[in-house]
Amino acid sequence: MKTLSKENADWVARHLVAASELLEADPELAHRHAMSAARRAGRIAVVRETLAITAYATGDFALALRELRTYRRISGSNDQLPLMVDSERGVGRPDRALEVGRAVDRNELPAAVQVGLAIAMSGARLDLEQPELALSELEIPQLDPDRAFSYSPALFSAYAEVLEELGRETEAADWRARAARAEAALGGPAEAELVEIFEIEIEGDDAEVAVAADGPETETETETEDATTDDDEDSVDETPELAELEDPGAVLEPDVAAVLAEGDALEAEAASMSDEGDADGAVPRED
Repeated sequence: MKTLSKENADWVARHLVAASELLEADPELAHRHAMSAARRAGRIAVVRETLAITAYATGDFALALRELRTYRRISGSNDQLPLMVDSERGVGRPDRALEVGRAVDRNELPAAVQVGLAIAMSGARLDLEQPELALSELEIPQLDPDRAFSYSPALFSAYAEVLEELGRETEAADWRARAARAEAALGGPAEAELVEIFEIEIEGDDAEVAVAADGPETETETETEDATTDDDEDSVDETPELAELEDPGAVLEPDVAAVLAEGDALEAEAASMSDEGDADGAVPRED
């Protein structure tokens, strides 16, 4: 946001933070914060990305799709490709979703993005009533029952869901159990990026014990070019919702506004004390 004035950048940053914090609890309000930020900084990639994510959270898949395309054009990043595929599904175009997902070389994507894309592509296959192909979309190197990353619980759960769709209930139950163990194992310190899960058969019992062992795995992120046409990408000023929105300050929650007001009061008090110190510290001059 270096292209923005200091005051504008500060306002935009505050709205982005508010949108992030409110996304799960109140997606509608988070979306209003994102729109407020977009009105002031529509050409900043992270602003358009945030607007897309909040639009997706509120179910406005058409707006999410347009903003995601714009974000990718501005940033050159494919990190939100899974959300683009899912947004195509949201507007009722599973065939188009598969085309979007296949347009990029998956090997050039970070592992977490590869997993998200596989889950979205699998969902599109289910939309088209192709459960066997949906299962194959999920059979990627990251589907390792003995190792768990932050994306593993979602991947394991998605695999279990498709197995259940195919009537393979026993296997589905096994993968759901693995998802639960992986989630529990990852519930420790945030810095633990990788855990290994070992299934130990207890003699005389069918219970399994999951043991986690540290062993971080590094991932290399590579940016790829956007090969998809952006016919419906326009400037943020052409988004009706943004043009109709009132002053960005009007959507601030009372607690956020109180924090801002308190900050202004502290700055004013500090300035006042500085002025008084200057006055008291003056040395009288004798004639």
